[in-house]
Amino acid sequence: MAFGMMKQLCSGVAGCALLLVGPAVAEEFTVSLPAGAQPIDGRVLLILTPDGKTEPRYQVDQNIDAPQIFGVDAQGLSAGQNVRIGREVLGFPAEDMSMVPAGNYHVQAVLHKYDTFNLANGKTVQLPAARGAGQNWRNEPGNLFSTPRQISFDPARTGDIAITLDQVNPAIAEPQDTEFVRHFKIRSESLSEFWGTDVFIRGHVLVPRGFDDHPEARYPLMIFHGHFPADFGGFRTTPPDPDLVCEYSERFDDPCYNRVEQQEAYDQYQQWIADDFPRFLVVEIDHSNPYYDDSYAVNSANLGPYGDAITHEFVPALEKEFRGIGEGWARFLYGGSTGGWEALAAQIFYPDEYNGAFAACPDPIDFRQMMVTNIYEEPNAYWTYGPFGRTPKPGKRNYLGHVDYTAEQENRFELVLGDKSRSGAQWDIWEAVYSPMGEDGYPQRIWDKRTGVIDKEVAAHWRENYDLRHIMERDWATLGPKLQGKIHLYVGDMDNFYLNNAVYLTEDFLKKADPPFMGEVAYGDRAEHCWNGDPDLPNSITRLRYNTMYVPRIMKRIEASAPAGADLTSWRY
Repeated sequence: MAFGMMKQLCSGVAGCALLLVGPAVAEEFTVSLPAGAQPIDGRVLLILTPDGKTEPRYQVDQNIDAPQIFGVDAQGLSAGQNVRIGREVLGFPAEDMSMVPAGNYHVQAVLHKYDTFNLANGKTVQLPAARGAGQNWRNEPGNLFSTPRQISFDPARTGDIAITLDQVNPAIAEPQDTEFVRHFKIRSESLSEFWGTDVFIRGHVLVPRGFDDHPEARYPLMIFHGHFPADFGGFRTTPPDPDLVCEYSERFDDPCYNRVEQQEAYDQYQQWIADDFPRFLVVEIDHSNPYYDDSYAVNSANLGPYGDAITHEFVPALEKEFRGIGEGWARFLYGGSTGGWEALAAQIFYPDEYNGAFAACPDPIDFRQMMVTNIYEEPNAYWTYGPFGRTPKPGKRNYLGHVDYTAEQENRFELVLGDKSRSGAQWDIWEAVYSPMGEDGYPQRIWDKRTGVIDKEVAAHWRENYDLRHIMERDWATLGPKLQGKIHLYVGDMDNFYLNNAVYLTEDFLKKADPPFMGEVAYGDRAEHCWNGDPDLPNSITRLRYNTMYVPRIMKRIEASAPAGADLTSWRY
C-alpha cells in the first residue's frame, strides 16, 4: 500500500473509505464532513474534469471522454474523519490515480447516502433509499456534495488536497394535480413486509377530457412503463414557450430539440381532447427502489414482489380511484427500452391480467444475446478469446457500428459508482432483479465485475426465471393460448445497445410457435435506440408519441377480444 499507515473503515474490492492517520507519499484527496455533521454511511465519489462550465457531478457518464471519477465506501463517517482517495482506489476512465495526467482540474465530491434495511428474511443491507430523484445520486435529497473548485493536480507530487462536503441536496416537492394529470400512491403491504419499512408505489395519471363531468364512465387503462417519472411527461396544455431558449440535442443533432418536445407535448394535448379520440387512462408508475429508478415490474429475490404489488395491489387500487373498467381485457402495456422489457414481462407473467404489450427496443429478452454475450455458453462477458489473444466486447455503438465504449468499461464505471450492485446503473439493476440473493443479503454476481468471468449457476437462475424467450418457449403449451395477439415487438436493426440481437432470437421462436402468436415483430432500418414501430418518422419524434401511436391497434384489439357484455360505450363520449 502506498498510503502510509491508515485504519480501514470498510471492506470490498471496489475501494474502501480510509481514516487518515499517517502522511501521504503521493498527491491524494481527503474528503471530510463539515464540523458538527452527524455520522453517515454511503459511497463517496470524487470527480475531476477540465471543464468548468457545469458542476462536475452533472458531467459524469460512461463515455471515454467523460470526467475522471473514483469511488469508495464510507461506513460511519463522522465529522473530524477523512476519507482518503488515492492510488489503488478504482477509477474510470483511468483505472488508478497514478494514470491521471498532471494538470488543472475542477473537482467535486459527492456522498451518496446509504440507509440500513432489515429485510424480512433476516438479512441486513445498506442501500440508497429512494428519496424522490429516481436514484440519481447527483440529486437525491440528503446527499452531500462539495462546492466545486479548481485545483492543480500532479500524481508525482506528495501531499493532500482537502475536499469538504459542505452542501446538501434539498427535498423534492411533490407534483401537483391539474385538470388532466392526477397523482396517486398506495402503501404496498407485500413490499413493506419485504423491506421492513413502509414502501409506496406512486402513479402519475393522465385522465381523459370530461373525466369529472362523466361519473358514470369507466375507462380502459394504459400502463406506460419506463424509467422513473418525476411527473407525467410529454403533455402540455399550452403552445411552446415563445421565449424558449433553444437547446441543442447531440443525440438527435437538432439545434432546438426542446422546442420540438414542447410542440409534441402540446400536439398530444390537442389530440387528447379531440371529439373523435377515445377516452382512457394512462399511468406512469414510480416504482423507484434502493437499487434503481424502477423495479422492472417483476418479483425479485433482491427487490421484493414488485410484479405482484403492481398488478395485484397498485393497478386495482388505481382503477378503483379513477373508475377504470378493472378487467384484463381493458388493460394494456407499452414502453421502450427498460419499459419495453417490463411491458413484455408483465404480459408474460400475468397473461390474463393484460390484453396486449407493445414492447419497443426492449432490454435483452433472450439471454443468449445479453447485448452481445451468450451468458449460458460463453465464459466471459468482457472478452472474446482466441488461441493467442482476446478482443474486447462492445458496450455501445452508433448506426455505423462505431463503438463508444466496451462492456468492461461500462461495468467498471458501475463498480466505481457502487459495489454490491449498488451503482444504480444498468448492469447492476439487471443483476439485482434477475439474480438470487447472496449470503450477505446482496445480489449474487452474474460475473466477476473486474474480470468478466461468468457464474454459470447464476446464469441458470436468470434463464429459468427471467429469460423471456426461454420462459415463453418452455411454457408455450399453457401460455400460448393466453398470449395470442398480445405480443408486439419493435426494435431498430442498429440499436445502440445491440438489443435487436435478442429480438431476432425471440422472433425465431415466435414464428414457429404453436399455437401461433398472432402478434407483430418489426425492425427499423438503420434505426438506433429506441425505435418503437413507426417506419416513417425518426426516433426523435416517435419517442414522444407512445401514448397515442398504439391507440389504433389497441382499439382493434378491444373490439376483437372484449367479452360479451363488456362496457364498450361509457368511455366513448
